[in-house]
Amino acid sequence: MDIMDIMDIMDIMDIKVHVNPQQLDICKLIINRSLKNNLIIKQKVNSIINHVKCDGDLAIKNYSIKYDKCNLKNIVVSKEEILRANSKISDKLKKSIDIAYKNIYLFHTKQLHKECEIQIISGVKCWRKLIPIEKIGLYIPGGSAPLFSTVLMLGIPSKIAECKEVILCSPPNQYGEIAPSILYTAQYIGIKKIYKVGGAQAIAAMAIGTKTIPKVYKIFGPGNAYVTEAKQNVFQNGMVSIDMPAGPSEVAILADDTAVPDYVASDMISQAEHDPESYILLVTVNKLNWVDKVKNELNKQLQSIASRYNIIKHSLKQSKIIIVYSLEQGIKIINQVAPEHLMICCKDYLKLSKQIKNAGSIFLGNYSPVSIGDYISGTNHVLPTDGYAKSYSGISVNSFMKTISFQQISKNGLETLSYAANIMAVEEGMIAHKNSINIRLNK
Repeated sequence: MDIMDIMDIMDIMDIKVHVNPQQLDICKLIINRSLKNNLIIKQKVNSIINHVKCDGDLAIKNYSIKYDKCNLKNIVVSKEEILRANSKISDKLKKSIDIAYKNIYLFHTKQLHKECEIQIISGVKCWRKLIPIEKIGLYIPGGSAPLFSTVLMLGIPSKIAECKEVILCSPPNQYGEIAPSILYTAQYIGIKKIYKVGGAQAIAAMAIGTKTIPKVYKIFGPGNAYVTEAKQNVFQNGMVSIDMPAGPSEVAILADDTAVPDYVASDMISQAEHDPESYILLVTVNKLNWVDKVKNELNKQLQSIASRYNIIKHSLKQSKIIIVYSLEQGIKIINQVAPEHLMICCKDYLKLSKQIKNAGSIFLGNYSPVSIGDYISGTNHVLPTDGYAKSYSGISVNSFMKTISFQQISKNGLETLSYAANIMAVEEGMIAHKNSINIRLNK
């Protein structure tokens, strides 16, 4: 790096630090996430969805020329392409994927539970049955960072749930190829239907169906602002169900004097490299001199990262550092933010973690970096962003299943419940409801 690059880095290290902000200022600080309600994105995505609805595969190929800079001859990934991808993957990566697979599979298998029959009263028995969602669509981001790890995070629980049909869409490069690591991981799990399509057009294709790409019942996977908006659009218009709104990556870090500045800086950078719009928040009870150490470490560590420098630079410029007078105040801020990832780098991290109500996934202590959760610890890295952790959970096996409830009622059971049911039906003016009960008892 030349002197201009270093000067540029020094410029982004001038991150605004907010010391003991008032409640109103805190709200302004934490809710200002970029890309929210972007009208231009909404209009573009709506146009793409309508185009795919009208022209199907032709629209997808046109958008591939426009956005991926490639002229696709075939949208479907062939067996030959998968074989070639397998030969390009190193044995070290294959072994690493195998370790990650086993950890993720173990963690998610333990989420399965058996439903049991419940005897409500004599003659009235109810139960539920877990049913896998039949048709699943997985979206895997590609581009400069092909997220083959997301194939593991989505493909493994869909396999455990025993979904009948799982398809995968991922954007091709300029040569019309999907990253070998994505193809290898998909076939390792057992996903056979893979399509070269990305962005909002991929979401539209899975939601609507084309001649080549089948319509699915539920779409999973993170993506950029266009993918997130497309998922919201097809869901709101009743085309398909989605996992959650999952946009640019987020991390919030709660730190006391036991937090190590260079660790904290590395975690800020690791999340910043996901996306220029990644959301980075550091909340600490430490004084300005500790914060300066973190900023110096950001400067130092960035000098060794060239490949994703511009992405990190843009993201860090929007980062926020808040100094609070107590960890309790910090926790209140965290619960308002409801971050995708939360790191608690504090002495009493277990005690503090019990006070967290809103977060996608929590990482405890100085030796639990988000990166380990992203790849290999076993938990899922597809998590709610943009404050949706207040009402959404991360992906689990249950995300790929639905339940059907059953009730079995004998004549004696019906007689026992009929009096109260009749009174309730009359109160609501539902006379036919009352008659459907009594006709069985009067016959």
